[in-house]
Amino acid sequence: MHISYTALTGAFFLLLGVSAAHADGAPNMPEKIETVVVTGARSGIGMPNSIESVAAPKAREQVNIVNTEDMLKYAPSLVVRKRHYGDTQDPVATRTSGVGASARTLIYVDGILISSPIGNNNTAASPHFGIVAPEDVSDIDVLYGPFAAEYAGNSIGAVLNIITRMPVRFELYGDALGAVQDFHQYGTHHAYGTGQLSAGMGDRDGAFSWRLSGNHLDTMGQPLAYVTLPQPSAPSVAGTPVQGAFDGQSRTGMPIAIIGAGGIEHQVQDTDTLKLAYEFPNRWQLSYTASLFHQRDDATAQTYLRDTAGTPVYSGGVNIDGYPYAIGASSFSNNVYDWAQTHLAQAISLKSTDGGFAWEIVGSDYLYLDDNQRVPGTALPAARTGGAGTINRLNGTGWYSFDAKGIWQGRPAHEISFGLHRDAETFKQSRYNTADWIDGAPGLLATSAKGQTATNAIWLQDIWSFAPGFKATLGGRYEDWRATDGGNFSTAPPLNVKQPHLAGDFFSPKASLAWHPNAPWTFSASWGLAYRMPTVTELYQAVTTGTQLSVPNPDLKPEQANSYELAAERIDDDGRARLSLFQEDITGALLSQSAPLLPGSTALFSFVQNVDRTRVRGIELVADQNDVLFDGLELSGSLTYADGRTLKDTAFPKAENKSLPQLPKWRGNLVATYHANDRLAFTLAARASTRAYGTIDNSDPVSQTFQGFAAYFVMDARAQYQADDHWTASIGVDNLNNGKYFLYHPFPQRTLVMEIHYAR
Repeated sequence: MHISYTALTGAFFLLLGVSAAHADGAPNMPEKIETVVVTGARSGIGMPNSIESVAAPKAREQVNIVNTEDMLKYAPSLVVRKRHYGDTQDPVATRTSGVGASARTLIYVDGILISSPIGNNNTAASPHFGIVAPEDVSDIDVLYGPFAAEYAGNSIGAVLNIITRMPVRFELYGDALGAVQDFHQYGTHHAYGTGQLSAGMGDRDGAFSWRLSGNHLDTMGQPLAYVTLPQPSAPSVAGTPVQGAFDGQSRTGMPIAIIGAGGIEHQVQDTDTLKLAYEFPNRWQLSYTASLFHQRDDATAQTYLRDTAGTPVYSGGVNIDGYPYAIGASSFSNNVYDWAQTHLAQAISLKSTDGGFAWEIVGSDYLYLDDNQRVPGTALPAARTGGAGTINRLNGTGWYSFDAKGIWQGRPAHEISFGLHRDAETFKQSRYNTADWIDGAPGLLATSAKGQTATNAIWLQDIWSFAPGFKATLGGRYEDWRATDGGNFSTAPPLNVKQPHLAGDFFSPKASLAWHPNAPWTFSASWGLAYRMPTVTELYQAVTTGTQLSVPNPDLKPEQANSYELAAERIDDDGRARLSLFQEDITGALLSQSAPLLPGSTALFSFVQNVDRTRVRGIELVADQNDVLFDGLELSGSLTYADGRTLKDTAFPKAENKSLPQLPKWRGNLVATYHANDRLAFTLAARASTRAYGTIDNSDPVSQTFQGFAAYFVMDARAQYQADDHWTASIGVDNLNNGKYFLYHPFPQRTLVMEIHYAR
């Protein structure tokens, strides 16, 4: 296993040493830090959306947190498709969209946009949660639906605001975590390990405060893919006889041979974050954040096949159980890669809370300083030592955003907020041939894609308390969107296209009415119109069709969403409950589907298109209750039903009245936490979902297979013990019942997690 247990042990003793040294050298230090300062207003205040908040202390008590996104594990209606610890392709699915619609969610860390606006998929456009370490988080606010004028149409699904903390006096922390997954599926039987070390310190001196933190993760994940071959139509004696394959079915129900596993990732990640803040005497607050993320990801592949001499087989003509198969050179090597990434995120903010007028100015930038993925181009096992291959480079890709916002509470009946916004995205992708895929320099340029998008916006919103117990929220957002500098190049097949410029102006009105008849109850109705603009990669993707390379549609239109919600919520001293009815109607939905690519052709290819109309209707129930049955027992949970369908699809009529891809009908979770005393807490939780379809025409009836989207029921457990004011230990198990399921990829099996934490 790729865990440095020596490093983990050393970290434990280092924490002990730091604790003892600090105790001897600073006997007058406070024993425990009770207060934190949150820099940044809570995002839910004054919003018409249904809002759920995840408090970091509660999440640390209930969740086996390895990465920041783990804190969202039990958030209502959300699913983070995290395939293993340290996964960088972990998009968020919401109550109306699946894991392939990453552009329908906005995710911020203290104003830094970490949801990738360059695409709309669950691979390269996944959010960059790695830019923030779990220990730095104070709260996560989740806003459902596009009902706030402050946010762009990417809020169709949800807005996640991750808020970090600042110290009020000197503080020091260290954390050591280890995890082991026992994985068994097909011919893969292995224990995959994870080790994580994190540390940080901070202080406050008058008006100035600072925080510095570092997080190091070394993890090995289970296979992300299986190498499969379609069974030939007729048996034959041709090919070299081999053993070790497994019989299976593809998601379309066709017989396949499962011959190996790939995408077995060993990831080493480091996150270093510096945050500075200064409070001026006139109530202005200035803060600066810089976070550097570095990853090295080495993925390997495993073959199940052996010839009569016991030699592993990776390519060539073989015979499996009387059927002839041809294993291509890339069948295994495409699942092998070396991926090096260095990303820098920065933000600066200036805020004022003077009197009845509040101002906020936030600028952020996210840049791919270095992003290179190397893939072999020849067959294994020879490719393990070098040989020809490709280098896929995203250096220079990135985005920035600027927001200026004001809130005026000058009159008792009105809270008026307004703002200016700009965001700009740059996409640069180049794929080079290389003579040595491991260490070789880039050779000739094979393909490239580039483009830029930008949006300027102005918005206004008024919360009007027009009668006792009643509030109406009216708002509007005007956006000017442009796509420029698009281009595609390829040497084979030949292509060199400069794409047309696009531009459009859009207005998105919002309205909400809330009624608060008495202390526990609130009723609300919300409506919002939103435009989700095409991303750079949706506009300028390239599809190979035999000997031709074509860009399907560089003139995609924004998708237009009409979203509705009726909600009733009750909050009292013992807990809360919320029931929401929601509907989302999208015109021109941007979805990947099969259709003829070339005029007059009958050949179908999958690419992003504007689908005429889709609709999602559903119901969401959320509840939290304290002291259930007996003192100390807390229960919380959620249940979501969503019926998503394609209503009209002129380009692909087979999809009409079929379920939307990757969106299950039922999802839910239940969390029980028992506080045995002030220091000891036990948590048992369950997560469940019905199956979903991976294709827009639902042509994948088999879900429990590689590339299928299966139903699952998973239980998690955690015990946390606070030994004293400084030391906390925990032990937990993810997937306690060892459920084996696929969400396209095989997901983790039973995993033991142990952690020790020191804080001063």
